[in-house]
Amino acid sequence: MKTTLDIPERELAEAVKNTHAKSKAEAVRVALRELNQRRRLADVAARLKGALPGFMSQADLKVLREDVKWESAR
Repeated sequence: MKTTLDIPERELAEAVKNTHAKSKAEAVRVALRELNQRRRLADVAARLKGALPGFMSQADLKVLREDVKWESAR
């Protein structure tokens, strides 16, 4: 679908750079796709709210990281 938009040049240039797009149109498509994906992931995370028992807690991850550091220091 063709649409005419007034996008600030700096914002568009930054989007092209950050998306590694070959064109301005591609940069806009990538940005919209990523925005929509992030919104969907945020919605899923909000619905789950810690509803996944068995996943590691922050404390479990910290212990695991410290164990790895200890093993690599030997």
